Amino acid sequence: MSELRQTLAAAAARFQAMDAAGVLAHVSDRYRNGPVTKASVRDDLLAMFALYDTVRAQVRIDEVRMVDGAAWVYSTGEVTGRLRGIGAWTSVLAWEREPEVARREGTTWKVVGPGP
Repeated sequence: MSELRQTLAAAAARFQAMDAAGVLAHVSDRYRNGPVTKASVRDDLLAMFALYDTVRAQVRIDEVRMVDGAAWVYSTGEVTGRLRGIGAWTSVLAWEREPEVARREGTTWKVVGPGP
């Protein structure tokens, strides 16, 4: 749980720094959520970073279940952004107890896809 919290904190810091490559370092090349792949996550991040001049991510890990070496991470959070040129803060995305699956790839935990 401690390693996953550290990984989440590192990914959130890279997101708030608007560092797409840094965020994507925490996403597996095998990531798949229906039609969404790591490449489309990259495109979404770049679009978000173009639209907002500041972004924030507040994420809490609610529960972790280990299943066959994979961590099923249930989290609650919200992503907000300040619209470029306007200065208004908006909620971009919010979720409650949503599952994602993370696996070790080498020495690092990476998100591989959604949970059940």
